[in-house]
Amino acid sequence: MQITKNTVVSLSYVLKRDDAKGEIIEETRENDPLVFLYGNGQMLPKFEEHLSTLKTGDDFEFTLASDDAYGEMDQDAIIDLDKSIFEVDGKIDLEMLAKGNVIPMRDDQGNMLQGTVVSVGDDLVRMDFNHPMAGNVLHFKGNIVGVREATAEELSHGHVHGAGGHHH
Repeated sequence: MQITKNTVVSLSYVLKRDDAKGEIIEETRENDPLVFLYGNGQMLPKFEEHLSTLKTGDDFEFTLASDDAYGEMDQDAIIDLDKSIFEVDGKIDLEMLAKGNVIPMRDDQGNMLQGTVVSVGDDLVRMDFNHPMAGNVLHFKGNIVGVREATAEELSHGHVHGAGGHHH
């Protein structure tokens, strides 16, 4: 079956940084594939565009420039926050503030953000709110494991149910 809008796509892939010879960032296997509802905004638009003509059993290989993936690094998204905002019951959990930890936070409009701890000083914590893959060229190589029509329930919920998908 060919990939079209509102189909459930299962695929295995190797994601590398920069090009085919780059560092492996992520890998899925045929027996534990990535499963998603195609054309529903769950995946990067250019990623889906590269899959648009494929069907079950097809191999693929393509590279996404950072602008077509998670964008360039935004230096304005790296900010210093007062260390006191990380206090819980008057104490700061230094394990939570370890360099590289990702901390869920809210901005001043109440939106959820993921911030990565860059450094911790005496009074300030430097946080990076860029997507972890921002600034990276992404190279994908993989195989379309399966394509099927989405169920009415999956379409109404906007995500895949069952194996590889969401369970209610």
